[in-house]
Amino acid sequence: MRFKILTIFPEYFSSPLEVGLIKRAREKKIIDIEVYDLRDFTSDKHKVVDDEPYGGGEGMVFKPEPLYRALTHIKERDPDTYTVYLSPQGRLFNQKIAEELSKLKSLLFICGRYEGIDERIRKHFIEDEISIGDYVLFGGEVASLVILEAVARLIPGVVGKRDSVDRESFTSGLLKYPCYTRPAEFLGFKVPEVLLSGNHAEIENYRRRVSLEITLKRRPELLSQIPLSERDLEFLRELLQRQRLYLFLLHYPVYNKKGEIIASAITGLDLHDLARLGCTYGVKGVYIVQPLEDQKKLAEGLITYWISGKGKDYNPLRSKAMELLRIYSTLEAALQDVKAREEEDPILIGTDAGPKRVPISPEEVRDLLWKKPICLVLGTAWGLEETFLRQCHYFLEPIWGRIAPYNHLSVRSAASILLDRIFRPYLLFKRQ
Repeated sequence: MRFKILTIFPEYFSSPLEVGLIKRAREKKIIDIEVYDLRDFTSDKHKVVDDEPYGGGEGMVFKPEPLYRALTHIKERDPDTYTVYLSPQGRLFNQKIAEELSKLKSLLFICGRYEGIDERIRKHFIEDEISIGDYVLFGGEVASLVILEAVARLIPGVVGKRDSVDRESFTSGLLKYPCYTRPAEFLGFKVPEVLLSGNHAEIENYRRRVSLEITLKRRPELLSQIPLSERDLEFLRELLQRQRLYLFLLHYPVYNKKGEIIASAITGLDLHDLARLGCTYGVKGVYIVQPLEDQKKLAEGLITYWISGKGKDYNPLRSKAMELLRIYSTLEAALQDVKAREEEDPILIGTDAGPKRVPISPEEVRDLLWKKPICLVLGTAWGLEETFLRQCHYFLEPIWGRIAPYNHLSVRSAASILLDRIFRPYLLFKRQ
């Protein structure tokens, strides 16, 4: 395969391309790499490649003329060349794109600098645009090396053992299992016994399970893109049981429309829908906090009907969901019940339709789920009372409308959206 790099700093590549497997692959003529200096395609004595942007603003922009001459020159010499501009606006690079590019005959990287390149070149003479991540670099040179190495190692002969390429993270679709070498014990830390057993079937099974666990905890979205055996799915279900999220619905202390602290009334719809929601997403319990005795009796009667009354025979699925419901007079008593079940204090996460403090994202909640039990608390009426919200360890970001800043949702709708945002990457079984 032929790689070409267009840059204003050709010296940048003198060291990286002369070490390791890249150097060997070049010596064996498995790959060919040419570095072009953009300044060689200028027409003035000062070799100017950039100019100020039209309309004003900071920075400089690569001029179109040198870029056009360079592209024309390279394409005339090698018509099969596929042109990639490295920029933050490009599609995000991953292993799938690396595999796609590895099937090409010739690949040209244009390394931008400053504010980028003239839009007319980008729009009419570039075939692809790639970014290596959501961060800012001085230029595209380091990005070109990242992509070059990821692509080159997929070309037969560059890496000695093809099996090592096939087993790596992202090639199999999973993050790679941890590796160990001699000695078997270091500073009191031991290598897992299974790796010393010599039983290759057990070792492969161990590595598969560890890869699945690491991927589930760190990059769960990857699991929806690969085939999973029933054995894999069974193991992943066991792991997901370790996530402990409890859904709380507070009827006190909450605000009314006037901003007064009240105890709101229980609605049957809330009980039914939150129970079914909790059962669907695998929460450990749905806790209703209601200090009013008549309201508690109403809820308890409804729950009894579905769990042990006629409702159980009429709709067993509804009965199963209603078993998640627990009614308490105070938040403190409900939290004590969770603590007794989990044998540790839970993390308290508050919610509200408006921004009350610096929020955490659903992604951050997912990280917390692997560490401690979580109580996600929703309010009724006009929202949770401010003093309570200040007691929460975290505040989950509010739900906002797609276009208008309207988010006056029912608590059932809000709970559904929030749980889906938190658990969506873990919904592994919808396609089975």
